[in-house]
Amino acid sequence: MPVARSLTIARVFLRYRLDTLLPRERRPLWMRVLGAPLRLLPQPKQSRGERLRRALEALGPIFVKFGQLLSTRPDLLPADVVEELNHLQDNVAPYPAEQCIARIEAALEAPIEQLFAQFERTPLASASVAQVHAAVLADGKSVVVKVLRPGIDRIIEQDLRLLALIARWVRRYVPDGRRLRPEEVVEDYRHTIEGELDLVREAANATELRRNFSGSPLLYVPEIHWDYTRETVLVMERIDGIPVTDLKQLRAQNTNMQLLAERGVEIFFKQVFEHNFFHADMHPGNIFVSRRHPQRPQYIAIDTAIVGSLSREDQYYLARNLLAMFRRDYRMVAELHVQSGWVRADTPINTFESAIRAVCEPIFEKPLGEISFARVLISLFQTARRFDMAVQPQLVLLQKTLLNIEGLGRQLYPQLDLWKTAHPFLERWMRDRIHPRTIIGEIKRYGPEWLEKFPQLPQMVYSALDQSRELAPQLQAIGTALESSSRNGRRRYVRRAVAIVLAAGAALVASPQWLASMPPAALAMAAAALALALWP
Repeated sequence: MPVARSLTIARVFLRYRLDTLLPRERRPLWMRVLGAPLRLLPQPKQSRGERLRRALEALGPIFVKFGQLLSTRPDLLPADVVEELNHLQDNVAPYPAEQCIARIEAALEAPIEQLFAQFERTPLASASVAQVHAAVLADGKSVVVKVLRPGIDRIIEQDLRLLALIARWVRRYVPDGRRLRPEEVVEDYRHTIEGELDLVREAANATELRRNFSGSPLLYVPEIHWDYTRETVLVMERIDGIPVTDLKQLRAQNTNMQLLAERGVEIFFKQVFEHNFFHADMHPGNIFVSRRHPQRPQYIAIDTAIVGSLSREDQYYLARNLLAMFRRDYRMVAELHVQSGWVRADTPINTFESAIRAVCEPIFEKPLGEISFARVLISLFQTARRFDMAVQPQLVLLQKTLLNIEGLGRQLYPQLDLWKTAHPFLERWMRDRIHPRTIIGEIKRYGPEWLEKFPQLPQMVYSALDQSRELAPQLQAIGTALESSSRNGRRRYVRRAVAIVLAAGAALVASPQWLASMPPAALAMAAAALALALWP
């Protein structure tokens, strides 16, 4: 890291007394020795959250974006710090138009006059990673041109190395540091920010999202002009919409605000459960409302650099958790957390169930329309922290998106009953998951792969039997028992020994996946093992 950057960080650290955020008894010896003179400085008057926010703003846009990410993690940070980080803004001065034009010409290998019939030198918007200009193509189509900032990749790499160092300190010296898995949070941020540095990836995400909602009255995604898109330049259709937070304009055109809020919720659940591909940066700056059909309002989404998806297992357990939670079936919620691996397998179910009930019951005493769906989920995760629940990186983007969607929905229509919209959708999705039509679709999709692997089955079974030698002590014990048991007992032990072998084969063929993703061969072997084990 350059010396100048190190000195800047040290100055900001001292100015905002960030040393006080770390408990004194947890500081390493070298930090206590070097930090002893700091005790002579006056104690900070600002709150810890405000000092952290101001420090991130002073350190620049990459730290600001990291602070924005942290503001979506109330399961990790105290409420007062999260509230202050929510005030972070990412307003960055634009860089000169000449540099921007030079980057466009270098990426597209043509003069700007040849590429566009018209190009606005003053940017429409400027952020930490890129800025956007309006333009017109030769065929008369209005477009926007997004261009990465020069040298941004080098700056980001420097700051990411620093964040990784801070994460290691947090893990070692902050209470609960290991459980919070700060290094994984930083690594997740690395993937997020690096995704924003590849505009081809962003364009591909937009194309996928546009295809998923093709012809839908719910969401419109602008068209990408691939002939003009490269890693550092993205050209897409220019949209004409009302910023979703401009309530004055929305009401002036007589927008159906209740339907607009409910459609936002429906879009979220469609993306997560039907498409399994969701826009994970749906803050108000990226969402607009079409000016057409105000009584049947349609959203417009831009900036698809950050997207998310869940595994089939996480989809299933999340849906069942939400349904069980609002049915107040706390036993089921506790069991699902264990089954999904979100908490340890040895977690006492009764104690966990009681803790969940203590958190949820006061919330559910309110009318459903007053309950924050996202906050209930966060409270659930916070409760699980007491039972050594590790941070689930695959759920981070989902939680962030749900917070954005619900906050936006309640801003548009304060009486929004999110559960009224979500409940029937989740019920329908759970039914469709086991519908014969879905099963037939899965067979059509994976059938060729299963048939291709079928000839390998004998070798896989042989390998399973070969590896079953690890079960020798158990089999020896069974053999000893056979010698001293009756004929009926002998048959029973034989059946269970075979069941062990079949179960091992099923595990090797399927890998440690859930039943829903098991290939037919593994499913058959597991079923045979179960039948043999239960046969009296």
